[in-house]
Amino acid sequence: MAHPDVAVDVLIVGAGPTGSAAAYHAAHAGRSVLLIDAASFPRDKTCGDGLTPRAIKELHALQLAEEVTAHYRNQGLFLHGYGGDVQAPWPDSGFGRIGSAMKRRDFDTLLFRHAQQQDGVSTWENAEAQRAHIYGGRIERVEVRYQDELRVVTPRMVLVADGVRSSFGRQLGRQWHRDQVFGIAARAYCTTPRGDDPWMHSHVELCDEQGTVQPGYGWIFPLGGDEVNIGCGALSTASRPAQINTKKLLASYAEQQRQQWQLDAPREIASALLPMGGAISSVAGKNWMLLGDAAALVNPLNGEGIDYGMESARLAVELLQHSSTVREEWPRLLREHYGESFRLARRLARVLTYPQFLPVAGPLAMRGLGGRVLMPAAARLMGNLITESDRDLVARVWHGAQHCLGWVDDTPLWS
Repeated sequence: MAHPDVAVDVLIVGAGPTGSAAAYHAAHAGRSVLLIDAASFPRDKTCGDGLTPRAIKELHALQLAEEVTAHYRNQGLFLHGYGGDVQAPWPDSGFGRIGSAMKRRDFDTLLFRHAQQQDGVSTWENAEAQRAHIYGGRIERVEVRYQDELRVVTPRMVLVADGVRSSFGRQLGRQWHRDQVFGIAARAYCTTPRGDDPWMHSHVELCDEQGTVQPGYGWIFPLGGDEVNIGCGALSTASRPAQINTKKLLASYAEQQRQQWQLDAPREIASALLPMGGAISSVAGKNWMLLGDAAALVNPLNGEGIDYGMESARLAVELLQHSSTVREEWPRLLREHYGESFRLARRLARVLTYPQFLPVAGPLAMRGLGGRVLMPAAARLMGNLITESDRDLVARVWHGAQHCLGWVDDTPLWS
């Protein structure tokens, strides 16, 4: 049976945290919304599961912060390695001082169901956006495979939030530039009596089975109760690819931490590639925008992207309210909010891919004065807690470094 076209103000492709946040904000802006996802909920995603204060601030805007933080709260980062251990509480900033963590299976389902409950939002699960019909640079129709039938959606605006691979974004011309730094990561879950530990632990001296320092870090993020997310990530470029098996590296890292954390065997092991630092071109057209991971809104220094994803969802809907030229305005807005920070972060991340760098710089940063001064500041950067509008000392150093390094990397972001 033929179905009539579905007309909607906003079609959102991908119902992870970014897409669900976009659906919530668009509905509250008076738009009719169709939110679709290729999977059904609950479903899993490879992620560290950590939620920074920046993410918690966005959850406040979604009226979900209290529900998320009720089961577990953390108070900052605990950095380990090179003979030093540094506690770095979340700083007093506009984002607040509360962090959390939640399994992506649970977190994504919570946000999706919340979006689903908003007036004006319709949802399709197990729905694949297969083809965009573009005329004069505008998406006029989208063919969606849903309930074993081909349905046609006619949207006024399309928000693409289908993740790091962004198959729908590729149809629209999305390009991932692998000459820039990208991440490779693996994560698992372990049972431990320390599941309520109030710190997100990062081991910046990440060694493989042979004791060779890798260009990345390991993490143990408590989830509340008796469970932690344990994982490791490494940095790579096309010219200096990370020659590691992340799942083997994760197994080695878990064994190194087993006694201290009383871990059982890792389970639900998964891995992923991460475009980072805005290394994506073709992020907008006349009536479409890429958001979140699809737009490489991931910090190259830590692989964190949930906060940026939810933030980009809110910014995109705000842009819809006052601009009809999203093709030009969306890349400009991304550069305005994240450009300087991402530009320096990906340059610093590129330096970390040189094998000679970490064994020299690590001990200087983690011990003595470096541990007392540099690493708390670094924790703020790793927590995505520097904004373009900050003007305090740490932020001024951060921004000053950006201007000093500006000549080094002039590759456009989000072109």
